[in-house]
Amino acid sequence: MRISIGLLIAMLAFGARAESPDPVALKAQLQDYYFDAARRGDLDMLNTFIASGYALNTQDDKGYTALILAAYHGESAYVDRLLAAGADACVQDKRGNTALMGAIFKGELKIAQRLLATDCNPDQRNGAGQTAAMYAGLFKRVELLDALKAKGADLNAQDPVGNSAARLASGEIRTPASR
Repeated sequence: MRISIGLLIAMLAFGARAESPDPVALKAQLQDYYFDAARRGDLDMLNTFIASGYALNTQDDKGYTALILAAYHGESAYVDRLLAAGADACVQDKRGNTALMGAIFKGELKIAQRLLATDCNPDQRNGAGQTAAMYAGLFKRVELLDALKAKGADLNAQDPVGNSAARLASGEIRTPASR
């Protein structure tokens, strides 16, 4: 396992300490800095990772990527930089959620619009069988429903209990017990 000297220098420059000479521990520590930078929107750190050739679609133990975290935390400039550098917006976390779903959940509409411009399937489903349109309906982000439809999303698609985006937007939510 090769650790980039550029990333180690960056860690030191940003006040980090290499707590162990063990390459596995250093890799884990770098990953922690990468994800922390995404939550904070630290573009300088991101640019260092990009310049060092870091794998942008690295996932943590929950399956989150830096793009998913940045979208969820409202870091628009960070999202733009990751996408420009080649990060994959279609990657799903361990629950099957994407960066778009995270942005919709948190009400980050500008970021959601940016993520809609990527090549991801708008009907990509998470582990619960929900799509981004269903998230938009459930969380009352109805202004995104037209954009999702224009992208090709099937607004009539249903989750396993029969909820569509329109049903969720109207507040008529079916639960497993109400089927």
